[in-house]
Amino acid sequence: MSTNQGPLALESRVILVGTYTMAIEKNHRKLEILYKPLTLLMGYANNPRTHSADQVDEIAASIKQFGWTNPVLIDEQGEVIAGHGRLLAAEQCCIEDVPTITLCGLTKSEKKAYRIADNKLSLNAGWDLDFLTLELSDLLAENFDLGLTGFLSDEIDQMLNLDFLPGNEDDQGKLDHLDAKLCPHCGGVL
Repeated sequence: MSTNQGPLALESRVILVGTYTMAIEKNHRKLEILYKPLTLLMGYANNPRTHSADQVDEIAASIKQFGWTNPVLIDEQGEVIAGHGRLLAAEQCCIEDVPTITLCGLTKSEKKAYRIADNKLSLNAGWDLDFLTLELSDLLAENFDLGLTGFLSDEIDQMLNLDFLPGNEDDQGKLDHLDAKLCPHCGGVL
């Protein structure tokens, strides 16, 4: 038995799994980002994912801050497979042309399944709260708008333990009896 780990061995493993072959059959050409007018794109009428006005505002703010980082996925007829929220945000921002990737060769069932999978799979991931808190603290120290992260201010406050609210003795008791709080930015005692 050969222990060759060259290109042919890799190709054999991929073909057995089927991923590479399926990608070639479904998208028989390199994926290409093309900017298309919003007027040529059609939202999927039965899209199971909902987008509140607040969430569309968040997507629009993200596009304004970071640019367009995630193309809309469409089929050959211009029907949206993934990116309905981004389209709503583009309309809100009066963006006329949006980046798209056309996914070729998907069956009707595959399109339906991918619409669901594209939204659900990312929800199955977790967070390393230590790293998340570190990243949020760094952004806060740089005065970056943490609202652009998608977290609510209450969630951010809870993660960063920003629950100390200055007040007076009437609403907080004797101030000399309060536990010391550390500033998440500089580590100083508050």
